[in-house]
Amino acid sequence: MMRMAVRRVLQIIPLLFVISIISFALIKLSPGDPVKMFVTPNMHPEDVERIRKSLGLTFPVYIQYFRWLGQILHGNLGYSLINSQPVLGQIIQRLPATVGLMGTSLAATLMFSIPLGLIAAKYENTWIDHVLNMISYISISIPVFWFGILLIDFFSVKLNWLPSLGMQTVGVNSFGDLVWHAVLPVTTLTFQGCGAYYRYVRSNTLSEIRKSYVEFGRAKGLSIWKLLWYHVLKNVMLPVITLLGMSLPALISGAYITESVFSWPGLGSLSVNAIFSLDYPIIMAMTLFSGLLLIIGNLLADITYQIVDPRIRK
Repeated sequence: MMRMAVRRVLQIIPLLFVISIISFALIKLSPGDPVKMFVTPNMHPEDVERIRKSLGLTFPVYIQYFRWLGQILHGNLGYSLINSQPVLGQIIQRLPATVGLMGTSLAATLMFSIPLGLIAAKYENTWIDHVLNMISYISISIPVFWFGILLIDFFSVKLNWLPSLGMQTVGVNSFGDLVWHAVLPVTTLTFQGCGAYYRYVRSNTLSEIRKSYVEFGRAKGLSIWKLLWYHVLKNVMLPVITLLGMSLPALISGAYITESVFSWPGLGSLSVNAIFSLDYPIIMAMTLFSGLLLIIGNLLADITYQIVDPRIRK
């Protein structure tokens, strides 16, 4: 296992290099000009060219890339083109909000989807299974922004029970107020994620309960629930671990749409604003962070495989 981990860690550098080249090329090929954010109607063309030169946009594309890469190798993610603030500082400032939101929603997703998947498999082709399947189809199909707007309209506008925007009330810094503001975005993300996790758990549970070790356990007198929780669940968790590894980049990139809908001051809203403003340094930094976390997530998933299933270690 250690040899595999070392090999995968050594692969991170060339993978990130390829990701950076592709991302930089796509950004340069995208339409728009970040200089237009600074241009006023009466500005002289020489002033516009001076702004373009100060931003380093007059160099050839490959020189711009290597200048940016040199800064990255020295631990400098650059400065935002819009507010001239260090990119790393903005990411660190917004990171807790995104990690808290995404971590809570991911924990809630697992807490609901795993038991419901086991229950649906236990009561296959009954009304319980049909109802849960219908809810999961809705969860997978419904656009997350539309569901979030529905929650805001019902619980915030009509009932006035929950706040609709922001992370905290102005002038209030209590933990209870933070939790109160997080209810709707966490509910939105949890409902969206439960559908996929539920389908994985249910389908794998159905294939596992038909295997011989489950029949042997039933023959010994073990209850079906004990078999599900203590034996079947271990094998069912393998594909779930894969989903968890692929969900790790969301802790950095954040829920782009959800954070925008609820005005949650995390990395998702930062990335959306950077995309609309063509803020290249922030876009590149977020892309690299997402790629790095995806690689780390897959590595952690492979390591967890070997811990959960001894057959893989052999």
